[in-house]
Parts: sequence; C-alpha cells; structure tokens
Amino acid sequence: MTEAERLAQLAEQEERLQFTKFDNETALALGQQLLAAARERGLPVTISVRRNGQRLFHAALPGTSPDNDAWIERKSRVVDRYGHSSFLVGTQFRAKGGSFEEHSRLDPDEYAAHGGVFPVIVRGVGPIGTVGVSGLPQAEDHAFVVEQLETFLG
Repeated sequence: MTEAERLAQLAEQEERLQFTKFDNETALALGQQLLAAARERGLPVTISVRRNGQRLFHAALPGTSPDNDAWIERKSRVVDRYGHSSFLVGTQFRAKGGSFEEHSRLDPDEYAAHGGVFPVIVRGVGPIGTVGVSGLPQAEDHAFVVEQLETFLG
C-alpha cells in the first residue's frame, strides 16, 4: 500500500468511526470491550480511553511496562494536537518525504506520531478524546483499535 492509499484509508476510518454521544459510561464500555478482546488474544497491551484530557479507562495487561503508558501519553498528545489518529499524522509526514520527529518541531519525548491512538470523534462536534493501545507494532496497535471501534459502533 502506498502512503497516499494509506492516508485515504486512515481518513476514511476517522469519517466512519464516529460516536453520536460519548460519556463516562460509553468510555467504560469501550474500555472493557478493548480489554476483553486483548485478553482473549493474549495481547500484551496497555489500553487508555480519555475524554477532554481526563483518563476514564486504563488497563495494563501482562507483558507491558511503564514504557507503554508513556507511549500512549505521547501518541495521545499527537491526537489532541492534530485532531487525527497518531498513525495518520505520522503517515502524513512520511508521505511528504520526512518524519514527524524531524519536521514537526515538537519534542519527541512528549509527542509520538506512531500508530495506536485514535480520536474519539462525536458526530457534529469533532474530536473530544482518545482511545488507544500500546504494546504491538504501530500498524497492529492501530488496526486493533480500529477493529474494536468498528465492533463497538456496530
């Protein structure tokens, strides 16, 4: 898949995977679904669901470490800043022939444009939070979150 094709796919996911409402109960239910799916597959991931900067759900499965918490925070900052998935933002920089780290002018200790964190978008409102995982290669982190959002949003 070319970078342009990947960008189109990532943009389509964000357009399609939107909520009609997102409250604490929605966040908890989404987090529980991600947790159950990760446990069922034996995935070593850390899971985070946030709204307006407040962490509403967090879980760390066996095989994770504090580094996974830091990765989720860095990827979430990218989503908060750009309003798009961390994977889409990193792909945009690569498609322009560079990297996020060298061209964003943001501190790489604070921001990471690697796959795994997706914006919580409320239709008609816009991005209001994040849902993400850390622990797998970036494309797999992203794919897992997207798959779970597809299931959750039905």
